Amino acid sequence: MNRIKLLSEQVANQIAAGEVIERPASVVKELVENSIDAGATRIIVEIVGGGRTLIRVTDDGMGMSQDDALMCLERHATSKISLAEDLSQIKSMGFRGEAIPSIASVSHMTLITRQRDSNVQEGTEINVSGGKILDVKAAGVAAGTSIEVRNLFYNLPARRKFLRSQETERSHIQHYIALVASAYPRLALTYIQEKRIVFQFPPGPSSSDEADIKLLRERIRLLYGSGEDLVEVDSSLRYDSTPEEDVMLGAPSQMVGLKLWGVIGAPGVSRSTRDRQHFFVNRRPVDNKGLNFALMDAYQNALMKGRYPLCCLFLELDPGEVDVNIHPAKREVKFHKEQAVRRIVADILRSALENYHHSQDSAVVENTLLEEPLRVPPANASVQEKTPGSLSTEDDSLPLPFAKHTDVPSIALKKTAGIPHYLETHSFSCEGSSSFPAAPDKSTPAMAPDLQAPLDNKPLLDVPLRLIGVLSCLYLLFESDRGLVIVDQHAAHERILFEQLMDQALGGMVETQKLLLSETLETGIRDAVLLKERLPVFQQLGIGLHEFGEQTFLIDALPPFIKGVSAKQFILDLLDSLRSVGREISQANLAMETIASHACRLAVKANDIIVSEEIEYLMDKLRHCKMPYTCPHGRPTIIEISARELEKKFRRIV
Repeated sequence: MNRIKLLSEQVANQIAAGEVIERPASVVKELVENSIDAGATRIIVEIVGGGRTLIRVTDDGMGMSQDDALMCLERHATSKISLAEDLSQIKSMGFRGEAIPSIASVSHMTLITRQRDSNVQEGTEINVSGGKILDVKAAGVAAGTSIEVRNLFYNLPARRKFLRSQETERSHIQHYIALVASAYPRLALTYIQEKRIVFQFPPGPSSSDEADIKLLRERIRLLYGSGEDLVEVDSSLRYDSTPEEDVMLGAPSQMVGLKLWGVIGAPGVSRSTRDRQHFFVNRRPVDNKGLNFALMDAYQNALMKGRYPLCCLFLELDPGEVDVNIHPAKREVKFHKEQAVRRIVADILRSALENYHHSQDSAVVENTLLEEPLRVPPANASVQEKTPGSLSTEDDSLPLPFAKHTDVPSIALKKTAGIPHYLETHSFSCEGSSSFPAAPDKSTPAMAPDLQAPLDNKPLLDVPLRLIGVLSCLYLLFESDRGLVIVDQHAAHERILFEQLMDQALGGMVETQKLLLSETLETGIRDAVLLKERLPVFQQLGIGLHEFGEQTFLIDALPPFIKGVSAKQFILDLLDSLRSVGREISQANLAMETIASHACRLAVKANDIIVSEEIEYLMDKLRHCKMPYTCPHGRPTIIEISARELEKKFRRIV
C-alpha cells in the first residue's frame, strides 16, 4: 500500500491558508492589495467582531467578468504574472494567486463584481463555503468588486481558538489600514469598525508627485496627531548594481535609479519602541533589517540608547533590484545589493538630519548677548585665572580648546535698539544665592522694531537670543521673542567637541600619541582578517596598529583624546563594532561611537564656571554645528519654553 498520497484540493487550500492567512488582518491585507492592483481610487473596509464575524472590502476598481470571477477562485490563478521571468519584475502588490482560494477555503465568502465596461450592464455574485462554490448568479451592482468574508476559520476550530481577543484583532487591522493610508495618500479610504466609521480619508488631488510629501504629512497628522517635528526627505540618485563577481571580471557598470522620500523625526524626537517606524519598498509595507540598521546609523549620534526614531519612508527602485517573493505573506523583501542600499539610505537620512538646522533660506540671525560679563570672578581670583571647566586655551586639558578671550570672534557684542538687557554687572555664584536684577521698566519696549517679523517657523538657534542668567551652574538661560530658551552647557560643548573631532578624523588630521609601552593583541582568525582589512582606517584615526604575526597585532599609539581605558581594551571595543556591522563600516562610523564617548569626558561639566565671552563662543560654535540640537548621545542641547506655555503655567490663559 502506498504511503504517499496526493492531497485533496480542499486540504491543500487550507494548508495554503495557514501560510497566507494568519489572522483577520491578513484577510484585509490580501483583499485591499487586490483592490489597489485593480486600480481602485476608493476602498471601503468594514469589519465586525474583530474580523472573525465579518470582513467586507469594497472598491471601484476595474472589476471582473463572470469567467474571471470563477477563475480567481482556483489556486495559482492570477492576472499579475504569466512567466517565470515576471517574478524578477514584480510591480503589483499581489501575484501568488493564493489569497482568494485560501480565504474561501476557511470561511463563508461572497464575491460580487462587475467589469468596468460601458457594454457590461450586470455583474456577478458567487457564494462559496469552505472552498465549495454554492451558486453563481447575476447581480445588479456598481462597477468594481466587493468581497464579503464571514465566520473566518469556522471549519478550522484549532486555528480559530488561537485568535486573540476582538480588541487585539481590531488593532492589527487598524494598524494595516494606517499603513495603506500612508502608502497611498491619494487613495480615498474608509474604515468601518462595528458599524462605526473609524477612519475616513478623502482622496488626494491628482497632481504631480511633488505633492506626495504634503499629502503624506496630512495623513500622518490625521493618524497620529501633529505633535512631533518632522524632517522631509526627498532624494534621487543612481548606483551601480553590478554583482561583485562580475565587477572582478571587468563587467561594465549597470547604473540603476533609486529614490527615497518621506518624513523622519527631527533630532530629539523618538519613541521607546519601533512602532512608529514604517518602511515602504515600491509602496509595499515591509520589514527589512537593513533598512532598520540604516535608520539607526543615520541617528547614531542624535539618539539616546533605548530610544527609536520615527519614520515613514518610501524607497522606490527598479523592481528587478528587490525580491518580494521570499515570504508567503510578502512581508519581507531582499535587495540585490543589500549593503549598497543600506549605505545609500543611511547617507541620505544623515544628510537630511544635518540639513535640518540649515534649511532656512535666511542667514543666521546674529546673537545679541550682553556687553557685560555674566559673572564677576571671586574676590580672591584675578580675571586671568581659569576654573577647571573653563573653555579658554589656557586649559591644556581640552583637546580642542576655545579661543582666548582676546581672540573670541565678534558676535555682535552690542545692544540692539529697543531690546531690554536685564543684566548689568550682577554676579552669579554657584555656591550662594543669586542676585537677580529688578524687572525692567514697563516703558521699555518688549522687542526691537526690526524683530517684529514672525519667528515661529525658525529653528531655535536662528532666533535672536538675549542672555539673562545661569541656573545651577549648568543651564544657560536666554530670552527670545518666543519665550525662554535653556541650553545645557555640557551637552552643547559635547556636541561641539564631537563634531570638531569627527572633522579631524575624517580629514585624516587626528594627532597620534605614542604609548610609553607598546601592547600586543592576539585575536581569532576571523577577527584578524577584519583588522587587517581595516588597518588603513585605524591609522587615519590616529591609532597605531600594526601586524605582528599571523593573528597578533602591535598597538603603539592612540589618539590623545583616548583616556581612562587600556589600549588593548580600546581596540577590542572597536573590534566588537567591526564585528557587529561587518566589512562595510566606514571610517566615519568607526570613529563616531569612539569619539562620542570620549567627547563626553572632555566637555565642560556642571558646576564649571564659564564667563560671558565663552558663552558667546559656545553658542556661536553650536549654531554652526551640523546637528546642534542633540549631544552625540541623543540628549537635547537646547530646549524652548514658549511664552504661551509660561502663561498657562501662571494661569494667565486657560
